[in-house]
Amino acid sequence: MKVLFLLLLFCHVSSSVKHSLKYFSTTSSGVSNFPEFVGAAVVDEQLVGSCDINRKTVEPKQEWMKTLFENDPQVLEWYKGHCFQILPNLLKSTMYSLKQRFNQSGELPSVSLLQKTPSSPVSCHASGFYPDRATLIWRKDGEELHEDVELGEILPNHDGTFQTSADLNVSSVPPEDWRRYDCVFHLSGVKDDVVTKLDKAEIRTNWEKLSNKIVLISAVVVVLVLVFIAAAASGFIFYRKKKVQRPPSPPDSSSELSEKLNPQT
Repeated sequence: MKVLFLLLLFCHVSSSVKHSLKYFSTTSSGVSNFPEFVGAAVVDEQLVGSCDINRKTVEPKQEWMKTLFENDPQVLEWYKGHCFQILPNLLKSTMYSLKQRFNQSGELPSVSLLQKTPSSPVSCHASGFYPDRATLIWRKDGEELHEDVELGEILPNHDGTFQTSADLNVSSVPPEDWRRYDCVFHLSGVKDDVVTKLDKAEIRTNWEKLSNKIVLISAVVVVLVLVFIAAAASGFIFYRKKKVQRPPSPPDSSSELSEKLNPQT
């Protein structure tokens, strides 16, 4: 590569024609049937060489590159060292840092079933995946459904991963047919899909908690009403009892004096 770089530099200095030299490298983790590391060199937008870490090969794509490797084996060894050791280790370290940042371990994301109320659609929710090239569908008997299904957009999470959802209207689905439905999440480049059966036992919902809260609030209100009624009844009984036991009022002094002055009346 040093020889090639010097050659291109010489051409650039001695000629008005401009040339370009570009290197590309890719790394992957957990992707089946795809090399963990691939490198390529491009001169003037033409591929001149590539290397594959799985096959441990450096392959020239142009005749002059083949001649260069044959005439100077050190150049070939230099490419091998960078393709099989230096760059893969560097990119592995970068991949590890990205996994830590995105909280990814190379596995598929979490997929769960959600439902707001018993009459609401069942939402298949996938979150924590990366990149955003993914699909989420509902199936019946293994066939993709389009009716009674509402697909959501792929949205970003705060940690750099993504989430999406697909809602299935189950209002017309008999309970005995639920087992015929499943939700399928597919991440681009990953062989295995995540399949989640439509099962009431697996549905996460908050309507039961809400119902319990309503029942608890109603019970408290009933108790308060009964306490108020009991207090009012006790007050009324006390008032009546006190009124019955009240002593008679003394006679009017003016009437008594009149009777004494007019005994015949």
